[in-house]
Amino acid sequence: MRRRLLFFATMSAILAGLWYPDAALAAEPSDVRVAAAADLKFALDEAADLFRARHPNIKLQITYGSSGNFYAQLSNHAPFDVFLSADVDYPHRLVRDGLASEGDEFVYGVGRIVIWVPRSSSIDVEKLGMQSLLSPDVRKIAIANPRHAPYGRAAEAAMQSMGVYKQVKDRLVLGDTVLQAGQFVESGSADIGIISRSHALAPSLRDKGRFWEVPLDAYPRRVQGGVILSWAQSRSAAAALRDFIMGEEGRTILRRFGFESPEE
Repeated sequence: MRRRLLFFATMSAILAGLWYPDAALAAEPSDVRVAAAADLKFALDEAADLFRARHPNIKLQITYGSSGNFYAQLSNHAPFDVFLSADVDYPHRLVRDGLASEGDEFVYGVGRIVIWVPRSSSIDVEKLGMQSLLSPDVRKIAIANPRHAPYGRAAEAAMQSMGVYKQVKDRLVLGDTVLQAGQFVESGSADIGIISRSHALAPSLRDKGRFWEVPLDAYPRRVQGGVILSWAQSRSAAAALRDFIMGEEGRTILRRFGFESPEE
């Protein structure tokens, strides 16, 4: 009799999880370890707070860095469940390498780059645009390292397409991430920088500087994507985070920080 009752209790729990997946997720304490591109720092921090309120049983652990460095770490099975890249190439490579499934790859937004100067700068960046980099007041120009940061490659491509790269390449200061490039300018270690629009719109920089948006046709479109890794501890929790980021609440936060929808 006890075996029969135990069997029915077990089957009821399983069926409840199938019929009510949200309830099953809520009952399952889970950790989601996220490797996120540095340009997402401010938008994702805000989104994470709202996600935690919606899913109190899911513990988010977010590490920010350069997409290329994360790709190298994930190629060696670094302990992350979700990778949010500053491009779509690195997630696609992980799928190609057999470290994630094609169905677990997704696109969450489109980023842009801007030329940013401190508010106290004498450079009229809004008027001069890319020519700001040629100002005699500019000794150092901060960008993210193009070798492993997609935003650094976008900055380099924009300077080349707008004809200033050869004149300024010896004045470039490379940050490990686009976030660090912005910090170089903010701290005075560089006079001007090419950073992500999401960083320029963040509370920490919004009132401290001025910027000019680099034309979209000056660099490859900055489509950004992510992927759930094959070794994710809780696939349901990782999928819940993905769905939140791509849902209306997540998209609203991303838009406020300058990310456009992939469909736009």
